[in-house]
Amino acid sequence: MRAVLDANVLFPTILREILTDLGEGGLYRPMWSDRILGEWHRAAIRLGPVAAEVAGAEIAMLCLRFPQAVQPDDGDAAIDLDFPDPADRHVVEAALAGDAALIVTANLRDFPRPLMERLGLRAIHPDAFLLDLHATDPAAVRSAVESARLRAEAAGGAMSVAELLKRCRLPRLAKLMKI
Repeated sequence: MRAVLDANVLFPTILREILTDLGEGGLYRPMWSDRILGEWHRAAIRLGPVAAEVAGAEIAMLCLRFPQAVQPDDGDAAIDLDFPDPADRHVVEAALAGDAALIVTANLRDFPRPLMERLGLRAIHPDAFLLDLHATDPAAVRSAVESARLRAEAAGGAMSVAELLKRCRLPRLAKLMKI
């Protein structure tokens, strides 16, 4: 299964780490475009120069880790479609270019179901996406969550798994994992 990860799930760090660990583990194939990565970097710039530097390094490492993930987003497959936010058209273009079935995004309202269905796509919230992956391989999801928690702890952000999932806005996954 192929899924485009929108900028709002690549930044914050913890959610990105969970999603990319699962992609690296083969549960799905993560994709994005240069423009999506640029949105992430611009969001980090608003937090200051240190955050911008960190984001730049993380983006470079992510591209090395997933060299086939970058998809073009400059096609015209979605050009005549009426999006609630036309600035999100490039995310759909990346999904179509990469033959992805899913767009993982926290902004579902920007990708209306009828429009997505016409394109053979589905926009899905990261909480629902992770629930689906958990149904496929619960141990892999638990491992990815625990790895993200340990990395956050090593960076000075000690927290429980419940706190971690709450911070990532993954309440249904937290409930499923019985935290």
